[in-house]
Amino acid sequence: MWALRAVALAAVLLTGCKRAQDPAPAPEPAAKAEAKADPSGAVLLFSADTRGYLGPCGCSENMRGGIDRAAFQVMEARKGSRPVVYIDGGDSLFGQHTLTPAQVPQEERKAQALADAMKRMGLAVRATGELDDVRGVAFRQSLGLPELPPGGVKLLQAGPRLVGVVAAQDAAQLAQASAQARKDGADFVVALFHGTVQQAQAAAEQPGLEANLLLATHTATEFSGEEHKRVNAAVPVVGLQSKGRELLRVDLGYGPQKGPFTPVKSQDEAEREVAALDERMALLNKDVNLPDIDPQLKQLKQGKLEELVARKQRLLTEPVAAPTGTNSFSMRFLPLESSLQGEPGVKAVIAAYDSAVGKMNLAWAREHGQDCPAPKKGEAAFVGNRPCQECHEEAFPLWEKSKHSHAWETLEQQGKQFHLNCVGCHVTGYEQPGGVCRLDKVAGREDVGCESCHGPGSLHSEEPTPKNIVRNPGRELCVTCHNPENSPHFDYATYLPRILGPGHGQSMGQK
Repeated sequence: MWALRAVALAAVLLTGCKRAQDPAPAPEPAAKAEAKADPSGAVLLFSADTRGYLGPCGCSENMRGGIDRAAFQVMEARKGSRPVVYIDGGDSLFGQHTLTPAQVPQEERKAQALADAMKRMGLAVRATGELDDVRGVAFRQSLGLPELPPGGVKLLQAGPRLVGVVAAQDAAQLAQASAQARKDGADFVVALFHGTVQQAQAAAEQPGLEANLLLATHTATEFSGEEHKRVNAAVPVVGLQSKGRELLRVDLGYGPQKGPFTPVKSQDEAEREVAALDERMALLNKDVNLPDIDPQLKQLKQGKLEELVARKQRLLTEPVAAPTGTNSFSMRFLPLESSLQGEPGVKAVIAAYDSAVGKMNLAWAREHGQDCPAPKKGEAAFVGNRPCQECHEEAFPLWEKSKHSHAWETLEQQGKQFHLNCVGCHVTGYEQPGGVCRLDKVAGREDVGCESCHGPGSLHSEEPTPKNIVRNPGRELCVTCHNPENSPHFDYATYLPRILGPGHGQSMGQK
């Protein structure tokens, strides 16, 4: 990761920022749909820190995200009278810093799908981060996206005004590039800062900064971007919820004369209503995700939840009325809720990816796959559920009714049974000695079986005794799959009784 960042920084040192005597760059042409645009303002839409996510991954209901939903938001905004500019902050193409050889075909194909979606969305420009260069600079550039190097400046036409977009990795770059954007004629300057919100805030505190808004485009860890952040300072700093779960919308209002832009502070009522809707939605979402909820009650709560989502969406996408005679801007986060529509063209891009990648992964496994190493002498091996059932017959009716027993089937229903980022939590013994290490050799290990929780069972099945059960599972094991990403509503105390019963822990009793 640091080597890649060093390459990017070296590129900055070699190219440098534009010198004072260089001519100002020509602004990007406006989109065709903007020819009849309302000259009183413009809309900027931002994505960032997508981390290679085409859509949400997990087993909970109503999970946010999806590049198809993001595309729909962009397309819908373009139906309005104001010009719309879509910008990406980077760290979007891949989700981890290193890939195994088996992961390469899938992850490259996914990056291509993301790039195709962004092109369809009319991407104006994007910054880059180390998660974009996991397969090298040449691969990233081969995707053909309009990119802005660290320290770079790009002017975009937003109706009658120019928006300057700058990319920066530190405070010095931020100050220099922002000043250059203003010198080149930018009326409003947005900085794509490759760092956390805290780092961006520190960089924004330097006096005389020419930027109007800083978007922090990088989160420190995989799970540190679970919530968006906003710091209302002299130069506002915002950070998006990661993994493509929301967009940032900035509404620009133009006064009759050019001049400084001031943030709109008259949105208190709308923000309070959105906050109240969020609270109600969170409670409904928690209820919908309760194990064993009555289907009719679930349907009623789901319907109400979707009604609230639609109401919130109207509030968040209604153009903000700018104060008369002033240049102003307002910011809103647009969560990509599960009940929102996806853009048909981008949905087709995702469907093509899903269809292709499973075949690619299966073919790779057949040609290059290697079996898991055998257990060491004296260590237990995986034997499957059948030996367990011979002695624990009374425990199986409960397991057979659980989602654990249908884990593989749920992947098959989605056509994702050969997706490497899904299969690990839907088979028994994934990438463990004597377990499953090849997608073409899953047979007999499908689903979350006894050994997923209790460990390989060969020694115990040969000589049943509590002493040779490999592990007694607890919350720490459950959250390896039921983590904040895959199962955000998971509560160990609530879920545990659903897998306990006769022959398997405490009796659940009569309900």
